[in-house]
Amino acid sequence: MPFFLATGRLTLRPISAADVDHLLALDSDPEVMRFINGGRPTTREAVEAESLPRFLRNYPCINDRGCWAADERTTGEFLGWFEFRPLDDHSAAVVELGYRLGRAAWGHGYATEGSIALIRKGFTELGVQRVTANTMTVNARSRRVMEKAGLSYVRTFFEEWPETIEGSESGDVEYALTRADWARAAD
Repeated sequence: MPFFLATGRLTLRPISAADVDHLLALDSDPEVMRFINGGRPTTREAVEAESLPRFLRNYPCINDRGCWAADERTTGEFLGWFEFRPLDDHSAAVVELGYRLGRAAWGHGYATEGSIALIRKGFTELGVQRVTANTMTVNARSRRVMEKAGLSYVRTFFEEWPETIEGSESGDVEYALTRADWARAAD
């Protein structure tokens, strides 16, 4: 299968309808979904009607998708997904970085490895000028991945969500990295 990006241990490939069971298993794990919806499992119907169309969407400004399945490079095992989605359909200047990995992949550096590779590709090949990422303030693991990938804390913000989940009273945080800052750090 063609891939979008490969790292030492990961292959990022287009998500397809054949991945529904993988996506359902990922979104059915209460720990994986803890900072997304408080740990409620997602239904197959929601994966098929909401998640899959988002994952299959192409962005003309990068001539590709904004989300990819993350497979372990040697075994082909599905680990989760990465998002590197332009915030404007017609410009790759600002993209949002995101990731969701299964618990078996936690603590092995996959999120950092995939994030760093996407950032490099964005700044060197896709015309990206700024990468942004958000998470709940209390999601220390995700915040650490953002920091290891080179993003810096920008702000804490509060939004109204349909449901309150544990930790939401602390708000969300935004992290970001500009191409200029990335290039300076690479020197």
